[in-house]
This record gives sequence, structure tokens and C-alpha cells, in this order.
Amino acid sequence: MYPLLLRPMLLDKVWGGDRLASFGKQVARGARVGESWELADLASTSAGGAGGMAMVSVVRNGPFAGRTLRQVIASQGKGLTGPVRMAADGGYPLLVKYLDAAEHLSIQVHPSPAYAAAHPGALIKSECWLILAAEPGAKIYAGLVPGTTPSSFLAAVKAGRTPECMTAIPVAAGECYELPSGTCHALGAGVVCLEVQTASDTTFRVHDWGRSGREVHVDQAMECIDFDAPPVKAVRPDQSPAGRPFLTTPDFTLEYREVGPEGLPLADRPGPIAIIGGEGTLVDWLKGYRPERLRIGSTLLVPHQVPMSARLVGQAASPLRCVLVTAAAGA
Repeated sequence: MYPLLLRPMLLDKVWGGDRLASFGKQVARGARVGESWELADLASTSAGGAGGMAMVSVVRNGPFAGRTLRQVIASQGKGLTGPVRMAADGGYPLLVKYLDAAEHLSIQVHPSPAYAAAHPGALIKSECWLILAAEPGAKIYAGLVPGTTPSSFLAAVKAGRTPECMTAIPVAAGECYELPSGTCHALGAGVVCLEVQTASDTTFRVHDWGRSGREVHVDQAMECIDFDAPPVKAVRPDQSPAGRPFLTTPDFTLEYREVGPEGLPLADRPGPIAIIGGEGTLVDWLKGYRPERLRIGSTLLVPHQVPMSARLVGQAASPLRCVLVTAAAGA
């Protein structure tokens, strides 16, 4: 096994824009690309999300180039995944994306544990947003205004006043927000973020800011919203102790590292790595293969078994800014 570089999958969205071009994606000026799926292993998606089709990453380097992540997992097993708790269908348990919100996303919620348990095919989607860019005044809508009850929320939804029930949080680049499944939320206009989440595409919309033609799912959402959820608060990766996660959830942890010429050995760093800034190379990753150039927007999956010599090397003037993701271990 060796570190796998993955091809991004771009999705047009009514709320999308063209700013992912600044994060290494092939997005034309004036485009409405809302999402770049960096690591995915979903055999199917929702019609209102990725359109119902399978979304499985394809490897772009080394002997496995051209194969899907699911095919590599099938052939390599725990040599790739190690002890991580796999998804219910045997796929990789995490999904990593970049999001560009030129307009507000719908106010939405993902299945609660109770709803998912009672509805096969509805999967928990716990996520976090690491803010990479935010225009002046940009906000996210995360959690309900304290005191909001199911009846008052439903009345607001029916009256078209759903945003009045949402906690609006001004955001800035470098902040991270955890959104457990069951949290009502919306990414606001002017925000670009890295999203790390559990492997699910199940979303229930309750408000779409006046856009027509997209289904809303009020009844399902009301079953899923956690009306007693604690306030959503920001954490800052650059303020976490070196070598310690800046965010720990039941499903994954996130760690932030800046990598210069000294390099980062990968043998003890299995899991996804998102490059959110800087330039560098992946070196000694497989005998006989040249170093791979890494830049902002590169995403790789480091297997559990990887050459001891494999490492990331950044530049002194522009170190690699990396988010290291670790999936939760299985029982």
C-alpha cells in the first residue's frame, strides 16, 4: 500500500460559485460549482443531494490509478483501512468536501440516530465546517435560537419565517464548527469551507430562501431536529497544542499541522489528509515512483500500512497547511 491521491468530483449547485478555482479545482469563471467531493465512497446518494448516483473516489497515482476507492478497499482490506469503523455497507466511513456558498444553502437537518434507526437508508450525517474564506459579514446558521420549541419552529416554517428561529453566527477564516446530526443549520453566502462528515448524503430541507423547484421535507425534519442541542461554538485549529486534535467527535478527529522542509512521516498518520494551503511534495511513497507535487486542494488517503519512508515535505516560505483526519475505530 501507499498514500493514495484522489481525483476531485465537482458538483454544480444552484447556490454554488467559482471560488473553488482558488483551491486547486478546475472551475471556470462564472461557474456555479458548489461542491468538490475529495474523498467519497457512497454506493448511492439522495436525489436532492448528489442526484442519486454513486459517488466513489478514483485513485490518480501509482499502481491503483484508475481504480475506485471501493475496489482498492476490496482488494487490500485492513491494509488500507486498519481498525477504522467502516460504514454499514462496507464503504469508507468518511466523506471530505470543499463547499463554495455563493448564496445561502437551504436550512436543513440530517437524520437523528433515532430516525436513522427507524428508517433504513436514512443515514446519520454528522459534520464539521472548517472556514477557509469568508466575505465581510458572512455568516453560518447553526442551531436554533434558545427557547425555540417544536410548535414555534413549525409555525415559523409554515409562515416562511424559519431564519428567525436560527442562530446566525458571523464567521472568519480559520474557525471550525461541529454540527452533529440533528443540528438544524445552513452555510451562509460568502463562505468557502472544508467539510468533513460521516459517509451520508441524507438531507431534509425545511427552508430554501425563496428558491422554487426544490423539495422540502418538513415532516422528516421535525422528527430529526434536536431542540435541546447545545449552542454551536467555534474552535480554532491554529490554537490547538501541537500534535493534538483540535476537534474530537464520536466519528472522527481533526488535527492541524504545518509542514516545512523537515517533513511529516506518514507511517503513523493513517487516514485522509486535506492540503488547505502551501506547496510541497509527497516523497518516497512507493519505490520507483517520482515525488508527487502537492498544493492547496490536494487530498490524499494514507493507508494503515504504508512505506516507512513515505512523507510530506513542504517549503520553508510556503509550508503545507494540512488537516489530518482520523476515523473512529471499530468495536
